[in-house]
Amino acid sequence: MGAKQSSAHCRDKGPRRMALLRGRQPFSPWDDSLLSGKDPRALLKRGMRHVSFSLVTKGMTDIPDFLWGLSEVQKLNLSHNQLRALPPDVGKLSRLVVLNLCGNRLRSLPREISLLKSLKVLFVNMNCLTELPAELSACRSLEVLSLSHNCLAQLPASFADLSRLRKLNLSNNYFAHIPICVFALKELDFLHVGSNRLENIAESIQCLVSLQIFIAESNNIHSFPRSLCLLTSLELLNLNNNDIQTLPDELYLLCRLGRIAWNPMDKGLHISHNPLSKPLPELVEGGLEMLFSYLKDKKHN
Repeated sequence: MGAKQSSAHCRDKGPRRMALLRGRQPFSPWDDSLLSGKDPRALLKRGMRHVSFSLVTKGMTDIPDFLWGLSEVQKLNLSHNQLRALPPDVGKLSRLVVLNLCGNRLRSLPREISLLKSLKVLFVNMNCLTELPAELSACRSLEVLSLSHNCLAQLPASFADLSRLRKLNLSNNYFAHIPICVFALKELDFLHVGSNRLENIAESIQCLVSLQIFIAESNNIHSFPRSLCLLTSLELLNLNNNDIQTLPDELYLLCRLGRIAWNPMDKGLHISHNPLSKPLPELVEGGLEMLFSYLKDKKHN
């Protein structure tokens, strides 16, 4: 819609509509059909805990300008659109607690994301990210971060400062090793690094003392590190579809695993589709208790 058309349309909607548009770019046809003369704040949903705003599956290639004026928004869902960039104006939404950007075409995030000091949950999975800004580490309240299905091969060293992070999903990227900064995240209870290019798991994994769920399936990991056996809080350990031939004698220390698991959603030890040497395949078939007993006897003999 051109400027003259937009002005005429504003006159039809009256002075309140004119006040809303003053000082901004003309509406695109999409903006116009969304608002239909309403105050943008009328589109906010005020729940018991958060003020939310959702523009899911709208086919957007750009974010409407009015959004940056909705400073009270705490949950923002822009998932499953065609966004190629997140404007620096996102930093104006200083009250954001949850930001969902999954299923777009983003290649990067703006440095101004560092202004979101209240942000606790960030979903940027299923995009085209090749890098992340070091400034994201300024979001010290962040607890959940999903970066799966992107094109990432490294993380900024400053990510070690995300001391409250509890859940991190790095699956389906291009990581050749788990980034060193991850081992500084002492509060992590969930780490997913499946479907990357890992060939080993660093001994530093033992630093993640709060880890309860660790998924590293579908990589090219050659050995099961003994240091994993020190993570006695593990309830789900998934190493399916790797190149593991032997298991450490200390595996029995992971007593919270409970069982050999076959369903991807089940807690327990997932170790299928590995070239385990004999007699390990038969022991795995017999269950976790049989496997633990064998490894414990082997260690003490």
